[in-house]
Amino acid sequence: MSAAEFQRAVRLSRNDGPRDPSTLAVTFEDWALKPTGDLVGYSVGAAAAGVRDGKPSRLDVALIVSELPCAAAGVFTTNQVIAAPCIVTRRHLERGPLRAIVVNSGNANACTGEQGERDAIAMAEAAADKIGCDPHEVAVASTGVIGVPLPVERIASAIRSIDLRKDAWDDVARAMMTTDTRPKSVRRDYPLGTLGSPETVHFRGVAKGAGMIHPNMATMLAFIVCDADIDAALMRQHVPGIVARTFNRISVDGDTSTNDMVLVLTNGASGFKPVRKPLAMCAAVLGWLCEDLAQQILADGEGVTRVFKVLIRGAASDVEAMLAARTITTSTLVKTAIHGADPNWGRILAAAGRSGAKVDQTRATVRIGDVNVFESGAPRSFDRERIREIFSSPGLRIAVDLGVAKGKGEAWGTDLSEEYVRINADYTT
Repeated sequence: MSAAEFQRAVRLSRNDGPRDPSTLAVTFEDWALKPTGDLVGYSVGAAAAGVRDGKPSRLDVALIVSELPCAAAGVFTTNQVIAAPCIVTRRHLERGPLRAIVVNSGNANACTGEQGERDAIAMAEAAADKIGCDPHEVAVASTGVIGVPLPVERIASAIRSIDLRKDAWDDVARAMMTTDTRPKSVRRDYPLGTLGSPETVHFRGVAKGAGMIHPNMATMLAFIVCDADIDAALMRQHVPGIVARTFNRISVDGDTSTNDMVLVLTNGASGFKPVRKPLAMCAAVLGWLCEDLAQQILADGEGVTRVFKVLIRGAASDVEAMLAARTITTSTLVKTAIHGADPNWGRILAAAGRSGAKVDQTRATVRIGDVNVFESGAPRSFDRERIREIFSSPGLRIAVDLGVAKGKGEAWGTDLSEEYVRINADYTT
C-alpha cells in the first residue's frame, strides 16, 4: 500500500475527504473495500411479529448476534423526547460489552411511559434467553409510530422463532423498514497487509430511514459490525466524529426523531488487532460505510425525486459553514425550488443569511452546478437551458461563498414533493 493510497483512505475519516463514493473507484474502493471473505463470529435473522396491524407476514423483528462479547460505541438522538429503547441501550452500553442487537419496526416504543421502558427491557430479555447471555449485553432499538403500546409478547415470541444464519443480512435490513422503499446494507473488507492478504477485517452494515431524517440523529437506525479486535475506548473516540461527518450531514425533512441510534460493534473474532496505520484505515473504512449508508437513506427519502449537495466556503468558521449548509438543505422554499427545477438563488442566499452564519452579501457568490447565478452582491445572467440540464443530471451541487473568511462545510438535502405530503398525511391511518 502506497503512502498516497493510505492518505486518500484516511481522508475519509476526516473533514477533508471525498464525499462521493464514485470518486473512489480507482483508489480506496478497488484496493481495500471489495469483499474478500466472510464476516467472522456473527449470525443474524429476522421474523414477523405482526407489529403492524394488517401485515402479519411482514418481517418486523431482527436480531444481530455475536459469538463473542463486542466492544461497542453508540450515538443516539439529540431529541429531548427520547424513546425507551435509546434509554435502555445507553444504560447497557455503560455497563460494558454487548453480544446482540434486537430491533423492531412498526412501533417506536416512544412516549409510552414506564411501561415502554419495561417493554424494551423485555425485548432484551427475550433476546438474551435465546442466545444465552445477560440482558444488559443486548442493545434494543425500535422504529415506527410514536405513542402506541408495544406488542411485546408478540415480539418476544418472534424473537424466539428467529433462525440465526450467517447470510440473512438482507432479512435484517428489510425487518427494519418503515416507509423505506428498499433495504439498505453495505459490506466492505480491509486487508491488514498487502492486497490479497489473509489478514482481512470484515465489515457489515445495515440501516433504515426515509422520513424524519435530519440526524443529530433522525428516524434512522444504523448498525455496523466488524470482526477486528478494537478497544472500546478507541471505538468511542472515533465513532461520534464519523457519525457527525456522515449521517449528521443529511436531511430529508428537518425533523429529528425520538429513536435515532447508530451502533458499531467489534468482536475480535478474526484474531486481527489493527494498530497504527491499519487502525486508521479501519476508521477510514468505517467512515466510508457510514457515508454509503447515509447516501442510501437520502436517496430513499420519502417522496424524493432529487438529491442535492450544498458546499459552503468563505464562512467565518467551519461551524458557521455547517450552520449555513444545513439551513439551506432544510429550507422548505429551497427544497420546493429544487423539486421544480427553479434556479431561485434568492431563496438559497436568504436561507444562508438567516442561518446564524455571517454573510458579506457584497462578496457572496452562489453557484448552481458550474453556473454562477449570483456574484459580488448582484445577480448574474445565465443560460436557463444549461440550468435545466444541471437539475436533470444526478449529483446536483449548490456552492455558496459567504465572503467572510475561510470556513467550509457541506451538507446533503432532498427536494420536497407532493408524494412526501401524501405519505406523512396518511402515516397513522
